[in-house]
Amino acid sequence: MRWYVSIGAVLVAGVLASGDVAGVAAPSRQNQIPMSGRQSADKEATPSVDVELILAVDVSYSMDMDELAIQREGYAQAIISKEFLQALKSGPNGKIAVTYFEWAASSDQKIIIPWRVIDGPETADAVANEIMKTPIRRASRTSISGAINFAMPLFDENPYRGLRRVIDISGDGPNNNGGPVVVARDAAIEKGIVINGLPIMVKEPSYSTMDIDNLDFYYEDCVIGGPGAFVVAIKDREKFKEAIRTKLLLEVAGRTPELQVVPAAAMAKEPRVSCLIGEKIWQDRWGR
Repeated sequence: MRWYVSIGAVLVAGVLASGDVAGVAAPSRQNQIPMSGRQSADKEATPSVDVELILAVDVSYSMDMDELAIQREGYAQAIISKEFLQALKSGPNGKIAVTYFEWAASSDQKIIIPWRVIDGPETADAVANEIMKTPIRRASRTSISGAINFAMPLFDENPYRGLRRVIDISGDGPNNNGGPVVVARDAAIEKGIVINGLPIMVKEPSYSTMDIDNLDFYYEDCVIGGPGAFVVAIKDREKFKEAIRTKLLLEVAGRTPELQVVPAAAMAKEPRVSCLIGEKIWQDRWGR
């Protein structure tokens, strides 16, 4: 089952104010040296973290410098927030493994934070500080499929086994480079990986940036997948950081939005955005 929810309906006000995660429903259930056979066996023995979380962050040119800065700050502030730290302690292990990378074209991914365990304020501060001190960059094209394909093997390189594996993808446009996004998404789902989406819709769509209307629908139909997968759409620049915090809170707590959600099966009856719309726009514009 997949879910869509706007930022205004993700959680009741008390969740963000107090860190109470009872208001959301529980779902049904670079570059590192490859692990040796002994390490791999140890990893598979017993889950040591509650979730293996990959944060895949869009840095394509359609994101302006202000958006990139707010996005960075949003992730850093979310990780050290009291709500996040409280959600962290709600799991059976009380810790997560996280890695953070930026992406653009199908061959352009850069790991900013290799796999790290976050188990409290000190480790959260270290990760947040490293995110903030890395220079902001921008790059060409938008390959969500490339980001997913890059993310999948990172789980095998992670020395910490989690109860869940989640890829968190943020972006402000459709896939326009690399393989079809649905192929990459389906491959991840087959591996038991959940993909959640954070479509950024704070600007009016324009010809120059290749933005599209209903990017949230595109993410719902073409990008996210797996048990309890959901979308948190950012449609207000002022809600940018709040949306990131909300999404991470849900992912760490292993929850899905409960309020005003619409099952994907019901939404599929409405007109939707083509999963190849980004490739079509690029082809129409550049002929390649």
